[in-house]
Amino acid sequence: MKRHRPVSVVLAALLAATVTSACASETAGGGTGAPGGPAKPAAGQPNEAAPQAGPARALDMYAEALKRKQAARAVAAKKWGLARTPLAAPEPPKVKPRITTRKGFEVRDDEGLPPVFTTVPTKEKIVFLTMDDGAEKDPALLRMMTELDIPYSAFLSDYVINDDYGYFRKMQQRGVVISNHTLNHRYLPGLSYAEQKREICGQQEKILKHYGKRPTLFRPPYGNYNRDTLVVAKTCGITAVPLWSAEAFADHMEWREWDRDLHPGDIVLTHFRGKGDWKGTMPDMIRTVMKTITDKGYAVAKLEDYV
Repeated sequence: MKRHRPVSVVLAALLAATVTSACASETAGGGTGAPGGPAKPAAGQPNEAAPQAGPARALDMYAEALKRKQAARAVAAKKWGLARTPLAAPEPPKVKPRITTRKGFEVRDDEGLPPVFTTVPTKEKIVFLTMDDGAEKDPALLRMMTELDIPYSAFLSDYVINDDYGYFRKMQQRGVVISNHTLNHRYLPGLSYAEQKREICGQQEKILKHYGKRPTLFRPPYGNYNRDTLVVAKTCGITAVPLWSAEAFADHMEWREWDRDLHPGDIVLTHFRGKGDWKGTMPDMIRTVMKTITDKGYAVAKLEDYV
């Protein structure tokens, strides 16, 4: 498994960019033969190697930054009782992959509608962590995820967050993207078009009001939807419908796929829940899911960097 390949790619790109910049600077600033520019030192002069100092120093600084970041993660992992330090995710792609609806998840005449998918197309050993609804508002989760520097996405329902919008505002300030999980978490295929519009587009407006931006991602409650769901979602700004390939609980994992395993680009679902609903706390759930992810050689990346 090429866990470190993304880092080497980034280092090579950084070296190429820096060398290019140095060459451009020499041309613009007057290398040998440039009017008014300094003459190029003769071979063997003390400052002959100076142009190489920039790229080498930049590479050293980048490597040192990665080392410091992982060292901080290791300290946080020990503090929060993780079995292993989470792996570093690669740099996100400059161009996001093309997302299409998973086979078997189509609806009638779905051309132009938001794609429904459980896995993001990528060859990198990364997965995406997503959390639904918003019932449990554990301050320890905010601290834990910030200190571990693990990205995740929140799909929120208004009926369980409206007693404390501020908790999720703190989450948003830490870089978490707030997405749509309807107003009241109803079974959408059982609703009329107008009722679905109220549930989906109404939540768009709630999120805009409290968090400053309409979401582009939407997850239907229970993963159930019909054509009206996708049509309505598109009308109020939704561009993609991520479901999930695996689900994390405080004490175990559950799997959608037949091989009960992770795959590159898989989306992992969990919920904002606590001891009142399952056998443990949200930090317990993070310990469980991160052990599975890390033991299998995967890193957690940010969904919105790819979708």
